[in-house]
Amino acid sequence: MPFAANFISDIPAEVLTFAAAMVPVLELRGAIPLGAAAGLPLGEAAAIAVAGNLVPAPFIILLGRRVANWLRGTRFFGPKIAWLERRAHLKGRLVRKYRLLGLMILVGIPLPGTGAWTGALVASVLDIRMRHALPAIFAGLLMAAGITAAVTMGLFQLL
Repeated sequence: MPFAANFISDIPAEVLTFAAAMVPVLELRGAIPLGAAAGLPLGEAAAIAVAGNLVPAPFIILLGRRVANWLRGTRFFGPKIAWLERRAHLKGRLVRKYRLLGLMILVGIPLPGTGAWTGALVASVLDIRMRHALPAIFAGLLMAAGITAAVTMGLFQLL
């Protein structure tokens, strides 16, 4: 067996699911099916994925602005920060209009370009306080977990 496959098979399914949920882009949309495929019950995989996906959000909300301002002055990261902020402002239209409900919907629709990372970035750019943003992000994660679990359950029944 190749090293990578052997290494991954030695990681407990709970740890693999939690870690996968913390990864941007993959987030809980990828972690729930991964956890279920690794042998976890679907509800447990969803709960672990929600917890893992929520971990980076406070750090992004608290440090997002500071890090962006610091990196904006560099030649390499400056254009990337400008692109991220434009993207956050585009995604933020829904949030600006509906405020916390919009943030919950942005996080809760399990499509590419949405999720806790994007929601936390939008909350940081729009200066939404963490005490308001985190409950909306958590509610959105619960919504996304329900949708993703339902889709995952349907996919397993098809196979």
